[in-house]
Amino acid sequence: MNREKKNIIIAISGPAGSGKTTYAKILAKKYGLRYFSAGSIFREIAKSRGLTLEELSRIAEKDPSIDLEIDKRTLEEASKGNVVVEGHLVAWVVKDIADVKIYVKAPLLERVKRIALRENRSIEEVLHETVNRENSQRRRFYEYYGIDTRDLSIFDLVIDTSRLSINDVIELIENFVKRILSSSKE
Repeated sequence: MNREKKNIIIAISGPAGSGKTTYAKILAKKYGLRYFSAGSIFREIAKSRGLTLEELSRIAEKDPSIDLEIDKRTLEEASKGNVVVEGHLVAWVVKDIADVKIYVKAPLLERVKRIALRENRSIEEVLHETVNRENSQRRRFYEYYGIDTRDLSIFDLVIDTSRLSINDVIELIENFVKRILSSSKE
């Protein structure tokens, strides 16, 4: 990565269980960038209110202030530069200032298995929660911002993580980021 470039902003988006947090943390550490997670803000809000993520999603469908606050904080953090921001919607939020926008994905059942394993929960429970949450997010983001999260045309790189190792995905991302940043220097 070009260390001379100041205020590097890398945005990583994708659905739950796609690997976005894993890849964002690795990249941030590897390149000495800050790490910011929009999802952690959503989880903090849910915890502070004694709610599940699914319950807070339902509330957020009627109260846009929740998403708007998270997105405001995301944009503020990204604007400071030298950061990897990650979350479901972050790339759309920071699209005008991000140097690189990456979308990671995997089939629903693969993602559900990852989440169930990580959280020691049943696949059935996680499947139900994930489908409901993703439907809620899709509706909210379209209603609040006019963003169709199925339209990935804003992304510089889209990777299906289901058949690759973590190291393989990181290698792909690193090579891509290096090329983008070196070409922007020319």
